[in-house]
Amino acid sequence: MDYEEFRVRADAVMSRIRGACEKAGRDAAGVELLAVTKSHPPQAVELASRYGLKSVGENRVQEGVDKRARTSAAVSWELIGHLQSNKARLAALNFDRIQSVDSVKLAAILDRTAGEMGKSLPILLQVNAGLDPAKSGVEPEAAPALLEAALGCANLRVDGLMTIAPLSDDPAVARRTFASLREIRDRLSKSTGAALRVLSMGMSADIEEAVAEGSTLVRVGSALFGPRV
Repeated sequence: MDYEEFRVRADAVMSRIRGACEKAGRDAAGVELLAVTKSHPPQAVELASRYGLKSVGENRVQEGVDKRARTSAAVSWELIGHLQSNKARLAALNFDRIQSVDSVKLAAILDRTAGEMGKSLPILLQVNAGLDPAKSGVEPEAAPALLEAALGCANLRVDGLMTIAPLSDDPAVARRTFASLREIRDRLSKSTGAALRVLSMGMSADIEEAVAEGSTLVRVGSALFGPRV
């Protein structure tokens, strides 16, 4: 894909975000576009950076590490895929934020590694707000305990929550999932005093539903780069 084709695709995604924000009475500046570059070459990262996008998302730790080493694009790298405990240290060393923290054990490993690095590691807590057995994430009823544990980690910064909607042809399924995450965030923020400003929800197929329910970050791959290669 050349830059011109990418620009057209990115403009179309940004137009969708602006349209959804207008419909919801929101400021489009409050929704960030995260370019998901998983399974695409390093050139995809460079295209996103040239367009002005500030962050890219990767699903697999090693793929992200290898890709980051092959590009000098000035972007932040976010891990959005399921993170196994045995790869947590590598992830903490190589990603600027981890969106898929779904257990107390994982939070503790990331906290310890960040402490050894002398840095504060931004994270999101992944919640299975759609109660989909095929999706990762802590169950909604366990989210308060996970947040309490993460807030107690001196070397982690909890920016907010993330979820993935169940696969469905019915847009209402995604919208209910996103509404559920927003309600969970509101309850947790009220009970703990944590701002939890980031709601990472929405992908290529459900941008509009996510924005309508308060998403502050949409994770878009195929609409920007086409099918996975």
